[in-house]
Amino acid sequence: MYDLIVIGAGPAGYVGAEHAARMGKKVLLLERDRLGGTCLNCGCIPTKSFLNSAKLYAHARHSEAFGVRVKEVEFDYGVMQARTQKIQETLRNGIAGMMKRHKVEVLSGEAVCLDPNRVEVAGKVYQGSHLLIATGSRPIAPPIPGLADNPRVVDSTGILARPELAEHLLVIGGGVIGIEFASFYSLLGRKVTVIEMLPKICGALDSDLSSILQRKLESRGCAIHLNAKVEKLEGGKVHFTDASGKAVVLEADLVLSAAGRRANLEGFGLENLNLARTRAALTVNEQAQTSVHNVYAAGDLTGRVQLAHFASRQAIVAVHNMFGVKDICREEAIPGVIYGDPELAGVGLSEAQAKERGGKYRVVKMPLAASGRFLAETEGERGLVKAVLGERDEVIGLHVAGSYASEMIGAAALMIELELRASDVQEVVFPHPTVAEIMKEVMFS
Repeated sequence: MYDLIVIGAGPAGYVGAEHAARMGKKVLLLERDRLGGTCLNCGCIPTKSFLNSAKLYAHARHSEAFGVRVKEVEFDYGVMQARTQKIQETLRNGIAGMMKRHKVEVLSGEAVCLDPNRVEVAGKVYQGSHLLIATGSRPIAPPIPGLADNPRVVDSTGILARPELAEHLLVIGGGVIGIEFASFYSLLGRKVTVIEMLPKICGALDSDLSSILQRKLESRGCAIHLNAKVEKLEGGKVHFTDASGKAVVLEADLVLSAAGRRANLEGFGLENLNLARTRAALTVNEQAQTSVHNVYAAGDLTGRVQLAHFASRQAIVAVHNMFGVKDICREEAIPGVIYGDPELAGVGLSEAQAKERGGKYRVVKMPLAASGRFLAETEGERGLVKAVLGERDEVIGLHVAGSYASEMIGAAALMIELELRASDVQEVVFPHPTVAEIMKEVMFS
């Protein structure tokens, strides 16, 4: 009899399993594929490895402004892939070692829930007092005629498995996934086209930030069509209606379908648990508890924030509550990042969200060019830090576009989690020169 059975070994599952084991619980972790889930195997980690290589290549090509002359610069995609696979294997081994260290039993195979206390794997039934479901998500295949079973079309998993780069990549969807691959291809000098239904790319992030990234992508030759709708595909020919209503046909070597992700709710016997759910996700409360008292869920299948770090936090909240420690997950303090060039990062409310919510607020902005380090380490780059302050001058949103944005935003998340006011931030000493110190300076600009 286990204290906890966890289904899925992604950022929610393995973190939840480890945390429960640290609390002295007997834990069984079930995974049908590889440890690390989507994030490690075909998401966060491989894309960051490829993007880093692409940024190094682009920086080398434009290094003369820094007094560094490089006669010839080439990239080797095969080496990039091999390095990425090595990183993934290292991290998978790290997770396996962590599970062994904390005495979490790991079992490979298809898990089928029989009831809230019993899970079957390969004909054997395992019993547990609590169940944590962390089955993640998969790419959505939108119902566009000609998209399914099209050899010219890949999703975010398929594009990573390709042995070579396409000369022209057309991306359907200008969200996080689509824009990161658009950044990667354009940094390496490939032709890129993005088709997005919304009036801006990176829809969830602040408009001032997304416009900076869009301009940078366009400066590298990336064509971005907003307010556009894809009508059908014929091989590599993509038929879409542009913002003016005009019918346009473009042909690409490769089409990336990046229309979002769907929760993995089928194939695990979840129907045997009688859990409350919507059409697209399991229903959970602030404690990550489902409608069945001993069954919890964390990560993408809860339909909340589809981010690895949110999944991990949600799993810890679930483990705490199932074993008597009160805890909740504050979604407003969860940061989001787009790892393009430049990076975009934000946490809390955007200016548009603050306006929609109503009440008193103010917005302050400062260009990253006010930072000495930003000027020292970039050339001709644009960047921005933007703070949204509430009625008590508390930080309710902070957004950054530019170098180190992803590394800075954790400090902003802490400001929101602790409900700091601008005057509180003023008392924090940031090292100088750093780009991060501008988050303090913007409060009093």
